[in-house]
Amino acid sequence: MEKINFTKIVASGNDFVIIKSLSANNHRLSNLARKICDRKFGIGADGLLLLGHSKKAEIKMRIFNADGSEAKMCGNGARCAALYTRKRNAKIDTMAGIIESAVDGNSVRIKLTKPRNLRLDMPLEINNRILHINFIDTGVPHTVIFVVDLDKIDVFNIGRKIRYHKRFAPYGTNVDFVEILNNNLIKMRTYERGVEDETLACGTGAVAAALITSQKLKVKNQRDMNVKTKSGEVLKVYFYKKENNFENIWLEGKVKIVYKGEYYV
Repeated sequence: MEKINFTKIVASGNDFVIIKSLSANNHRLSNLARKICDRKFGIGADGLLLLGHSKKAEIKMRIFNADGSEAKMCGNGARCAALYTRKRNAKIDTMAGIIESAVDGNSVRIKLTKPRNLRLDMPLEINNRILHINFIDTGVPHTVIFVVDLDKIDVFNIGRKIRYHKRFAPYGTNVDFVEILNNNLIKMRTYERGVEDETLACGTGAVAAALITSQKLKVKNQRDMNVKTKSGEVLKVYFYKKENNFENIWLEGKVKIVYKGEYYV
């Protein structure tokens, strides 16, 4: 029986298991992620973070979702990794690029890479009804839909149909349902690809929702947006906007180490 040391960290309701310097083939890591993230027979988490050596940054991060698939980036996962490094400022090497971080107690900020593929007001047929959706890649793909009365939305079933819609094949998309409360505050619920369920928060989703909200409201040069997540915590997104271009994008929120332990394979 193999023993693996781990740390459980939570960022705004997104929970992750962190393992340092684990080397194995992708098939084994995928299976390990599924077992570890299982909330009945494993530790329980939205994702598994593997941290190791990088030649380009203080640490390299790989993330495997609860279903065993590997993601290029995870905003809240990167914030957990930043806290784990115990460095006030660190660079994190991800498949989506180098992520800068800043840690101040249990408040952690990360600077995201430049978003791609912004598309607004695209018609999409779901359940014999046309929805107008928005899309942006903030390290991973996100579809953003503006709604009224967010608490009554069937996030799981509608989100799942959009996540697997042929328009987003073969990789699929995360789906964020957003209600605008004012120019600086939105509420968001997310169906996360890879977790295949609604999660309590999503970092890259909060950034996607904030950026697309600024487009919808036609706000110029806006520098911040508060995003209230399903967990009740408010994530802060900072950015500089010029027309359809976004720069200097930061995501900030609370991160907490929950416990450390040993997992037996």
